[in-house]
Amino acid sequence: MNVPASRAVYRIADLPVSDRPRERLASLGPQALSSAELLAILLRVGVAGESAVQVGQRLLAAFGGLTGLHRAPFEELCNQRGMGAAKAAQIKAAIELGRRLALEAPEERPVINSPADAAALVAYEMSALEQEHLRVFLLDTRNRVLDVIEVYKGSVNSSQVRVGELFKPAIRRGASGILVAHNHPLGDPTPSPEDVAVTRAIVQAGRLLDVEVLDHLVIGQGRWVSLKERGLGFA
Repeated sequence: MNVPASRAVYRIADLPVSDRPRERLASLGPQALSSAELLAILLRVGVAGESAVQVGQRLLAAFGGLTGLHRAPFEELCNQRGMGAAKAAQIKAAIELGRRLALEAPEERPVINSPADAAALVAYEMSALEQEHLRVFLLDTRNRVLDVIEVYKGSVNSSQVRVGELFKPAIRRGASGILVAHNHPLGDPTPSPEDVAVTRAIVQAGRLLDVEVLDHLVIGQGRWVSLKERGLGFA
């Protein structure tokens, strides 16, 4: 919407009621709002020359969408025009709340019936990480997720990853199975020979400990790979 400079609006309160993101969310639900409008609700006010919605649009463009915004370092987000520490913290907090929601209620614990189920829980967040992180899903006898625990940060290879460390949380919690996931920060989820070697070692250890290893996922940018589906390390 083009607004003459003399009538430019920089606060949500200055917009017509039908165009205000909070009012639209209340009447239509959050799913009806654009990402920029949802950001505008967090930002509350714009800056000289831009409404809060326009600031949201600028942030999305600058960082390459929600994934890029999620991936952006806190300091870099703070330094954007119209931001600062408080607004950057609100955005990062909102993203983190969304990540935690899926695992919050024990009675509503997600069930892993396929690699896609597991990827849906972690791919968004892990695709934004700038280093390799390895996480373990702890599963009960019905493949319900008890917890997702980060056990390693750094290069994921057989010489550095202590396989026994992956199973300690499972043994403490009495988990009957685990699923492993790690990310490739450069974005290509193609499993490396080291990924296959680590997977083979994890599967063998699981057999000895009587803890089933359901899969090992490699998370990239917008894509992921199941090593079990490809028959890598699970033979």
